[in-house]
Amino acid sequence: MELPAHLSIDFLENWNEDKLEISTIAQKNIEQNRAYLDNILKQGGTYYGINTGFGALCNVRIEPDQLAQLQENLVCSHACGMGDEVPEAIVRWMLLLKIHGLSQGYSGVRVEIVKGLAHLYSHGINPVVYELGSLGASGDLAPLAHLSLPLLGKGWVNYKGRKREAGEVLKETGLQPISLAAKEGLALLNGTQFMSSYAVWSLIEAKRLLIWADLIGAMSVDAFTAKDEPFKHPIHRLRPHKGQLETAKRILELLEGSEILALKKEQVQDPYSFRCMPQVHGATKDVVDTVINVVETEINSVTDNPIVFHDEDAIMSGGNFHGQPLALHLDFLAIAMSELANISERRTYLLVSGQRGLPAFLAPDAGLNSGFMIAQYTAAAIVSQNKQLCMPASVDSIVSSNGQEDHVSMGANAATKLRRVVQNIQRVLAIELLCAAQGLDMRRPAKTSPILERIHAAFRKQIPVMEKDRILHTDLIIAERFLDKDPREWIV
Repeated sequence: MELPAHLSIDFLENWNEDKLEISTIAQKNIEQNRAYLDNILKQGGTYYGINTGFGALCNVRIEPDQLAQLQENLVCSHACGMGDEVPEAIVRWMLLLKIHGLSQGYSGVRVEIVKGLAHLYSHGINPVVYELGSLGASGDLAPLAHLSLPLLGKGWVNYKGRKREAGEVLKETGLQPISLAAKEGLALLNGTQFMSSYAVWSLIEAKRLLIWADLIGAMSVDAFTAKDEPFKHPIHRLRPHKGQLETAKRILELLEGSEILALKKEQVQDPYSFRCMPQVHGATKDVVDTVINVVETEINSVTDNPIVFHDEDAIMSGGNFHGQPLALHLDFLAIAMSELANISERRTYLLVSGQRGLPAFLAPDAGLNSGFMIAQYTAAAIVSQNKQLCMPASVDSIVSSNGQEDHVSMGANAATKLRRVVQNIQRVLAIELLCAAQGLDMRRPAKTSPILERIHAAFRKQIPVMEKDRILHTDLIIAERFLDKDPREWIV
């Protein structure tokens, strides 16, 4: 399948193709751009990274017969990643986004390079890439070097469930190692595809978790016998933030037809973690929308350097590889998403607090049984870790390359810790779901709404009601995996 000219998060969320082809238009653009670069090189002149050294070595001129070796040396010397391996799903986003960026025809590469990356993608050959090494400024240099090594027959790949040497796998799948030409190593390594791929993964997950937060929050409303007045439209009409309006409307719809909601309430008001769900969940939704706009601009941009403008007869050296737009917004997204877990843990705390006719810790025969006491501890520990992870990476900069690269974004660190925050949010929501489901069981025979009853029934098929203490770890893991489901199947 060919990629469209413009990628969106919605498109990528639904992308499930294993095969990728380069469109005729993209191939024509790439060939035209490369032909222009080859012609320019024949005329002489000095161009950064094409016939010079890199970074602080930019003033070292390289002879024409050494240009291919220059590019291969670049890829090998920059493969300096360390730490955990990047998950294969994100590596595949990296391949996809790098192909899309090069296909725009401003990077000076040959078609063989782009087709080689497409070969890796289409054959499920996923380069081994490491999380640590990028400063998020001159592109994601170290991660993209590891992504590119297999084109040279070097490095390691994950293929059919095994880690293997790239050269062996290329031979099996019919791709010969490629000798790089002028500019190609730099085009492969410059770019923000590491940061962008983590951003794509995080946004897709965030969209799912935002719906789950509303669903689980609504279940907790009934489990805690909270009031629905805070979700009614007149309140939000007077403060019409988009996310706030959407959240209030959704929670009211989720609670429609609830017997528990119709019960007489004694309290005048509910705590903020219930009453302010539209304001808190909604603010996060608005941040997600903002970050989607930034990321979609980024993944459809040319982010390597220098840029070859065949249509303007120019080769320009600039800074499109600098990750500042991503770094700032990925930090913002981590902060916004962490609030979903923050407010969720507060609802869990109230559900186990022994209020509103519920037993302490939702435990049958509390005292003999501890119920969900320590599940709330776990949620609190995870929320605390998220707060630590939300220290912005983008406020830092460390000088590199002998002072040539004197301001960096640290967007790669923002990206990797954002992923940890998002994973933690799912865990905290899973704990709230366990407690909300137990609370609803304790409200029987009164029922919640038809929508929430269906979710409760599906959940109970996997995890039974707690009638006495048991090892809760297993329940927590099952609940976490339950939230892998697309929640839209219940609310469409």
